Amino acid sequence: MNQYTVILAAGIGAIVLVVVIFGADIVKLSVLTQEYSIFVDPILDKQSLFVMGRVTIQNTGSQSLTNIHVNFGAGDTLDLKTLKAGQKIILSPPPDNPMEFVMISADNDIFVNKAYREMPKMVGMMGS
Repeated sequence: MNQYTVILAAGIGAIVLVVVIFGADIVKLSVLTQEYSIFVDPILDKQSLFVMGRVTIQNTGSQSLTNIHVNFGAGDTLDLKTLKAGQKIILSPPPDNPMEFVMISADNDIFVNKAYREMPKMVGMMGS
């Protein structure tokens, strides 16, 4: 009986050791973020009388982004100094902008070029 207890304890110890080693690697991979990364989402909201555009920009990296240049197209640009890690801003393009695309560039080789996407229509409103 004593011999089985030692073998059982050794087996459980080995399993715990393997779980700790592989678990630490998985945790490192899941927490891993790039130092410089950006999320850009340009959206068109088409109403019956007008079209509204907005551009969501979020710093998804672990470091601040600097010297951010936003090009809305048609010669319309905006310069931002800094976006801290995790910070999100929402911008509107200038009036009379064709709202076809937006290009974002920043220090540390950040460049994103995206076309506007149309906001999904709400179907089946409550109370119909």
